[in-house]
Amino acid sequence: MTTTFTRTLGRSGIEVSALGLGCWAVGGPWTFNGMPAGWSGVDDAESRRAIQRALELGVNFFDTAANYGAGHSERLLGQAFKGRRDQVVIATKFGYQVDEAAKAVIYYDDKEEESDVASRLRSSLEASLNRLETDYVDVYQLHVWGLTIERALQAREVLEMLVKEGKIRTYGWSTDRTEAVKAFSTFPNCAVVQQQLSVLDGNMALLALCETLDLASINRGPLGMGLLTGKFAPDSTFANDDVRTHAQWHPGFKNGKPTQDWLDKLASIREVLTSGGRTLAQGALAWIWARSPKTVPIPGFKTVAQVEENCKALEFGPLTAEQMREIDQILGRAG
Repeated sequence: MTTTFTRTLGRSGIEVSALGLGCWAVGGPWTFNGMPAGWSGVDDAESRRAIQRALELGVNFFDTAANYGAGHSERLLGQAFKGRRDQVVIATKFGYQVDEAAKAVIYYDDKEEESDVASRLRSSLEASLNRLETDYVDVYQLHVWGLTIERALQAREVLEMLVKEGKIRTYGWSTDRTEAVKAFSTFPNCAVVQQQLSVLDGNMALLALCETLDLASINRGPLGMGLLTGKFAPDSTFANDDVRTHAQWHPGFKNGKPTQDWLDKLASIREVLTSGGRTLAQGALAWIWARSPKTVPIPGFKTVAQVEENCKALEFGPLTAEQMREIDQILGRAG
């Protein structure tokens, strides 16, 4: 079994493996407001084997969302954790209208009344609990990145009630907006933020806020949507139903291809990241652990082999302070 180390999810006190698994890719194809938002085809049997292998290797934290596969990712986790629910910490997300049959996700009507926020949030949670085959969620996260703070605070009132009812243990917001998190996190049961973070991108002011307020920083995109594994070239392309074909919002991709800027930066720090026998992916995870004790990276996966490679990063642990300085120097960043 892999030697593992743990981290605490902020003020919640929930202890998790320092590595989590992001379960977006295993949701398979789906659309968000009519656009492909999945990671192309998946093999559910392989996905379940990969999830169970992660558990064997010491990973107990799994992050999903109602959106992923329009409920399919949650159903997959429910199947994989049958009889093992007490061994895992499950994080999921809410905030959109999910049509499982059509594998489609859309925005709610933004004219909803405050009472609708409560009813929709509760019905979303019940649907997730049903798919996950559980009676509680450990970490429940608002998934609407750009929601107004006013609307988010309405949802927070309901989330606090759900904690008291034992339906959820803690909650947070998946957004990279520092001011939004500052306003949202003033209640004690809010303990996490999910932010985009990798060795090449991320809102460092938000990470600093997590350290100040004792919030866990759950890190999506720690491997740059696969780009930081080193397996892509400038002419690499993806299937039309793969989100990376359409992910103009990610700085590592443009027009469905990796950007030369990111490929060049990765090449420049490759030697540091792969020091001591690490793979590039393991080095990228090691950078995140060294960047802050509040970080919990959640790399995605589709195969057992990917899970095994990512879990092995736990054996190497964080980069050293000297290696972190070297990377900053190479990339021309202030230390």
